[in-house]
Amino acid sequence: MGEATDEAVAALGRIPSGLFVLTVRVGGADTGMLASWVQQCSFDPPQVSVALRKGRDVLDGLADGAGFVVNVVPEGGKALVGHFGKGFGPGEPAFDGLEVRRVGDFPPVVLAAHAWLGCRVVGRCDAGDHVLVVGRVEAGGVLADGKPTVHVRKNGLRY
Repeated sequence: MGEATDEAVAALGRIPSGLFVLTVRVGGADTGMLASWVQQCSFDPPQVSVALRKGRDVLDGLADGAGFVVNVVPEGGKALVGHFGKGFGPGEPAFDGLEVRRVGDFPPVVLAAHAWLGCRVVGRCDAGDHVLVVGRVEAGGVLADGKPTVHVRKNGLRY
């Protein structure tokens, strides 16, 4: 099969996703990043999948058994998108100016989020230029009324 046509690439971009702040502990330090490819992938046990571009530093903190938090960006959450969209290098403080909460041994819950899920890595697999991480949901909560951000791309080959 050949490469996707321009029409197929445009249609691919129309698959809606959310916007999320993924918090992870890498080398003993907590960090966060903006993610868009997060999806529930199992009812029993409840699990989510997160697709991360290969080479991302956070992948070092997502070995089997590692905890991570999916913070759901609320509708109108431009401040969170701006804060985490710039990205953070290893050791850079990712949570300065934000209110966070610790739950168990999970990385920070961002209190400006709409909702959060505390997950534990149960698997990883290669997915082209991304790595698919599967996490079992162990904790979570809704932090605010409203709706999550829904993101639709114009092009299925870029975020």
